[in-house]
Amino acid sequence: MTWGFRPLLRGSTYSGALFAFCAAPASLVLLPLAVVPATIWGSAPYGARAAVTVLVWAVLVGAVGLPRITRRALTAGARRLLAVPLPDVPAAGGGGWRTPLWLVAQVTLGWVGGLSCLVLVVAGVALPGNWLGGEAKLSLAGRSAEVTGAWSWLVAAACLLLVPVVCAVVAGVLRGLAPALLGPSAAERLALSAERERRLAERNRLAQELHDSIGHTLTAATIQAAVAGEVLAADPVTARAALRSIEVSTRAALEDLDYVLGVLREEESTTAPTRTLADLPELLERLRHAGAVVEPELSGELTNLRGTLSRAAYRILQEGLTNALRHGAGGPIEVRVAAGREALELAVVNRTGVAASRDFPTSGHGLPGLAERVRLLNGEFEAGPDGPGHWRLAVRLPVRWSA
Repeated sequence: MTWGFRPLLRGSTYSGALFAFCAAPASLVLLPLAVVPATIWGSAPYGARAAVTVLVWAVLVGAVGLPRITRRALTAGARRLLAVPLPDVPAAGGGGWRTPLWLVAQVTLGWVGGLSCLVLVVAGVALPGNWLGGEAKLSLAGRSAEVTGAWSWLVAAACLLLVPVVCAVVAGVLRGLAPALLGPSAAERLALSAERERRLAERNRLAQELHDSIGHTLTAATIQAAVAGEVLAADPVTARAALRSIEVSTRAALEDLDYVLGVLREEESTTAPTRTLADLPELLERLRHAGAVVEPELSGELTNLRGTLSRAAYRILQEGLTNALRHGAGGPIEVRVAAGREALELAVVNRTGVAASRDFPTSGHGLPGLAERVRLLNGEFEAGPDGPGHWRLAVRLPVRWSA
């Protein structure tokens, strides 16, 4: 039975009732305008003029709910005062007829609940005014009853106890109406879902970009720094070349990082990663500065590929070469790029079997991320052993595919 008393113990019950009670006196600002039609229609019966006034008043109150800013303010108030988890709605969402209907309901409950609480409090204070020997007379709708003696105390206590009940009823009704009238409509829920999907896809794409770009740069820079340290005294020219390569590659990585962080912070970034297969020679040159032996085999018109396909191919090769540096066992790294009319074929082959001289931490997301990227491009992905002592990454991407 305690569940029936729980609403009376919640702070949101009284803050929600206050949310309604404050709307009632605020609506008095519109009352002078609502009286104008009844004043013009002076010959009508009093009841008709009163009904017209109330109707016009309700219309004016509802009209206040038409602007989008009103809906946002009411939604924020319902979240905080009613403790209703209302989601944010799209900026273009105005709520249609639902926000005006909410305002009319809020003002109506504010007047009914507020006046009821006021009457109950006054009765609770006034009834036992003359102590046990006093008497009071209650009148309602033409009927009256006398409350005397100890009954005045009991009735007064009942009146005061009914105040929290009225507050709970008002807050409960508003809490039940809030999702339907202030929450997103079906169309807005679809828009919110689409926006969440878009943001999630963009964040996943940025995470993949960051993994491919920064991971490759740090791997190559680590190897280059080790090479420079080993040959610094014996071959200063090679050491300086390795250091210059580190500077170039890390500067490019900083541009990628600036772009990704700018998007995650919802800020405008001055740079954007737009590397394509046209930048492949620079990537291979950085690998050579890291001490790797790269054997490229390029064929076809790589510069004629679409931007999206060319950028994706660059990232795929970058990840494949990074894995070859991290997990390969030395020896030449074969890179094959063949652009045909129907498909773009990519392959990276490196030696395995002998433990590498350096261990690199791995997240385990590289190959799954590549497979997902290729799948989104309607391509074919293959990665695994290629005969004894070799590992092969092969990708086939269609140059044109149906939407």
